[in-house]
Amino acid sequence: MKQQLKLMSFSKLSLKTVFILVTIVSIGSCEKNERFKKKDIKNVLTTKNNDETEVYFFTSLANTSQSIILKSQLAQYKSLEQKTKDIGFEIENSQTLLLQDIKKLTFRKLIIITDLNTAIINDDFYKQTDTANANFDKIYINSIINLLYKQIELLETITKETNDTVILKLVTHYLPKQYEFLRKTKRIKNQLKQITN
Repeated sequence: MKQQLKLMSFSKLSLKTVFILVTIVSIGSCEKNERFKKKDIKNVLTTKNNDETEVYFFTSLANTSQSIILKSQLAQYKSLEQKTKDIGFEIENSQTLLLQDIKKLTFRKLIIITDLNTAIINDDFYKQTDTANANFDKIYINSIINLLYKQIELLETITKETNDTVILKLVTHYLPKQYEFLRKTKRIKNQLKQITN
């Protein structure tokens, strides 16, 4: 009987110990994930792990591309200025092709992008949807300029961190287009400033 009591108390003690160890490891793991999320683009893309770098690159590029597509579709519908509608159409087509190429490459590389930030994309999209028509063009153009800068930064940073010819080919194809759209949207931004002045 005493042996059974000792055995039961030992098993309770070992269960408590296991539970405490699992809790400590889980908390440590969560903290590690949070630190990873807080790193900026350049720090993540300069990691020594190529797979991690590529996953982050493709996920970030797909997120910005998806956001640009949604906003450009909205611009074609809601904009008062024809030039804003036209650039929205051009950008949407280009970003759709980019997103298709990202999906093809990630499929070939066996990377599954499940981390599309749809909550952030949708929140930003709904804020833009609620904008009064008179201010919409300015807000759309400013938003697209910021997203294009983000894409350009991603594309330029990955070229320094990878020797993968497939990724470099993607960059050489789309980077000049992003710069071209950036120039066009800045020009429209200046024209919109002149209209309101």
